[in-house]
Amino acid sequence: MLAFSAAAQWIWMEKDGRKVYSDRAPGPEIPAKSILKQPGKRAAAPEPVSADDAASSAADAGTKATARPGTANPLKPSGKDKELEDKKKQAEAAEASKTKAEQEKATQAKAENCERAKRNLTTLKSGIRLQRTDAKGEREFIGDQERAAETARVEGVVAGC
Repeated sequence: MLAFSAAAQWIWMEKDGRKVYSDRAPGPEIPAKSILKQPGKRAAAPEPVSADDAASSAADAGTKATARPGTANPLKPSGKDKELEDKKKQAEAAEASKTKAEQEKATQAKAENCERAKRNLTTLKSGIRLQRTDAKGEREFIGDQERAAETARVEGVVAGC
């Protein structure tokens, strides 16, 4: 079954130039010429307006018109919310600056790691005896095989820099 009550729409212009959509008839204060559509009748063609009437109604609308939430402001020609666009641009700029800062931080960390690897490689190739501390806290010296394996690993890291 179709709902015919949804088709029964009243549309009229308020004194301040706002269009009102309702399923109920407008009050008696709304003149018949302001009713644009009513149930059972086709939409009325807008009446021609003289230049003087248009200028005065535009001036009245400009001073009195305020947009309700969820409706378009008749004073904004683009139909876009400038504040919303500004907030979106600010969020995009903040995201871009955050991404750039993260990239700079990663680049700096990579440069520091490369510098450490180069110093470590210099130490490994110097030929001095190297030691490390084991789990018990005792010193143990690195043998030639361990030195060669570590040198090969660090050379690979330095090559990637």
